[in-house]
Amino acid sequence: MKDAAWLKPLRMRLAMIDEIRAMSFRGLQRMFRPEERLFVFRFIRSGGGIVPQGLSLRYTAIAMIGLADEDESIVRKCLGGLSPHEVCARLINDAIRADNLGNIALSLWAASASGYGERGVALNRLADLKADQKAYPTVELAWALEALCHEQGPIAEDLQRKLAQRLIQAFNPDSGAFPHAIGDAGSRLRSHVSCFADMVYPIHALSTFARRWGDSSALDAARGCADLICRLQGSAGQWWWHYDYRTGQVVEHYPVYSVHQDGMAPMALFALDEAGGGNHADGIAKGLDWIGHPAEVNSPLVDKAVDLIWRKVGRREPKKVSRYLQAVASRLHPACRMPGLNRIFPADAVDYETRPYHLGWILFAWNPRRAGAIGREGSMHAH
Repeated sequence: MKDAAWLKPLRMRLAMIDEIRAMSFRGLQRMFRPEERLFVFRFIRSGGGIVPQGLSLRYTAIAMIGLADEDESIVRKCLGGLSPHEVCARLINDAIRADNLGNIALSLWAASASGYGERGVALNRLADLKADQKAYPTVELAWALEALCHEQGPIAEDLQRKLAQRLIQAFNPDSGAFPHAIGDAGSRLRSHVSCFADMVYPIHALSTFARRWGDSSALDAARGCADLICRLQGSAGQWWWHYDYRTGQVVEHYPVYSVHQDGMAPMALFALDEAGGGNHADGIAKGLDWIGHPAEVNSPLVDKAVDLIWRKVGRREPKKVSRYLQAVASRLHPACRMPGLNRIFPADAVDYETRPYHLGWILFAWNPRRAGAIGREGSMHAH
């Protein structure tokens, strides 16, 4: 990592960084099911208590990516005494049985990060899905590129170059945005709408690729997209939700997700900056501030009473109506928006749930290596 001086804006947030890391360890410990070797899908607040629901292979893979750089004793505590290899064996075995590119890519990435050696079958299965040719969500293609960037050999290296080119070619340099899907327009009314995840995962993957191969076109695309989201970042640090692929303008601001603020945006911008893409520490710091003091509600999303970080702040509305209305309006004309939504559907509703992938991305973004760069090496630990 380069000179730590560029991280100066984050030194004032060290207490919060320590706090959310510690909460992530404790949260993952509560969410893991050793008998299944998987994390739950989510916790929700219900009837005055916290209730677990479902199991998730995808979220387990992300949690394992986040835990990969942590002390072995802490990891085993989070995994109920199991080793990362035992969990990765379950991930690989389940992922290769399906045609889900995202699950296979994340499982391969988790296995590589955890040092699990028997992952060649996942690499071969990923190659079988022809991610360089078929239509896939942009997010899943970015995960596949990231996973491949941690593999050696002609199959992995050839495919990662093809996937990097596919993402670069899909990037719109005029707007600074990536599309929601590549190879398929999807819904005609919503094909122009991209979400925040469609921005940050390609930023991260292309930055990793650029750093490995010295590819300037990959770095330029990642930097161009980062410039867009940072330029449009809310005054209170919000990372907005939906963007117009054609123009780069925000289509719908809400919901604002906690994981975007403290996990996904930091990990993408850190990767970009470490690849030589500039200094985005101010934006990372502003985004982190929102978690402690969200402008839309009177209480922090970091809930110390239940030792969890709540999922998002959104509108009080029938399910997803605002985003669909804005998508239709902006489809009619790029400058058109539905008026009065803030008055009709105010953005002051907290979603009282949390998911393990959120905690995984926190640990991945604020890993021990970056802790040292911020200036407090060894201070970030589980309590």
